[in-house]
Amino acid sequence: MKFRSELTISKAPRPITHRDQTLLIGSCFTENMGDKMSRHAFRVMENPHGILFNPVSVAEALTQYIDHTQATPRDIFYYQDIYHSWKHHSRFSDLQAENSLAKINQSVSAAHAFLKTADHVLITLGSAWVYTLTAEAIGGQVGSVAANNHKAPAAWFRKRLLTVEETLSTLDNIIHRLFHFNPKLQIIFTISPVRHLREGMIENNRSKAVLIQAVHHLVDKFEGLYYFPAYELVIDDLRDYRFYAEDLVHPNYQATQYVWEKFTEACMTDETRELLKEIAAIQSACTHKPFNPHSLQHQQFRANFLAKAKYLQEWHPYIDLQAQIRFLSEPDA
Repeated sequence: MKFRSELTISKAPRPITHRDQTLLIGSCFTENMGDKMSRHAFRVMENPHGILFNPVSVAEALTQYIDHTQATPRDIFYYQDIYHSWKHHSRFSDLQAENSLAKINQSVSAAHAFLKTADHVLITLGSAWVYTLTAEAIGGQVGSVAANNHKAPAAWFRKRLLTVEETLSTLDNIIHRLFHFNPKLQIIFTISPVRHLREGMIENNRSKAVLIQAVHHLVDKFEGLYYFPAYELVIDDLRDYRFYAEDLVHPNYQATQYVWEKFTEACMTDETRELLKEIAAIQSACTHKPFNPHSLQHQQFRANFLAKAKYLQEWHPYIDLQAQIRFLSEPDA
């Protein structure tokens, strides 16, 4: 008997390899995938604006990278003794205005340079609900979309659901701009399986439906676009609350690991996946906690993995294992 339905996932037109550069942008699920890619020695840049949930904020961030737009004092505001940006995550907030602007502009400059030579952009959309600024909000244009509310009063915002047409127009425009800026890009879309239950269960489903409809329309329209079904893998394949954290909102470790394995199968070559296993073994060796770090057995263990790391680095110079090599080279670490 079959007790679950498994997805058949089409292969990405251009697999991701360790030689490639991948920019990841979007919701917190982006950071789950970005962290796994980073730990497996891929060349990645992850959320240069911080976590972004809605298509408008994602498109605005990508536009800023393409245009290399630098923030000015007019782009930040002072609230509760800290300077913030309505377009950025709170990790760019600071007690000093110049520090906040410096963090924003350094990140934009790095993203501009990275995107110019990137091979892939992975966009994870989380919600079609947007919060626009009202006349009561400080430091922003009325009607503009806030990427982060910075715990400001509810009266500063107006909540509304983007239409499919608005979402299509926003994403269509940024796709054209991305391909014009870097014609070799492959754009990978995913929909986050994180459930936005603070909006309400019905409202969350309405939101995901808008995103799914818009993204599939665009994938059918453009070459160089690919849809990876992270949302469907958790919602329709795993389909069980035991694959969610205690908050019943975020997928747990088992779920994200399952999605990661499916992602590697769909978006990477066999050669790349074999390399992943070797890198993962070296990473595991670096985090191993021995009972007796001075024992001959442990020193041989470290020497074996040091040799493996040096071998991989020599034969695959496009990966970066220098931190692991330095760690394994340290005596009695």
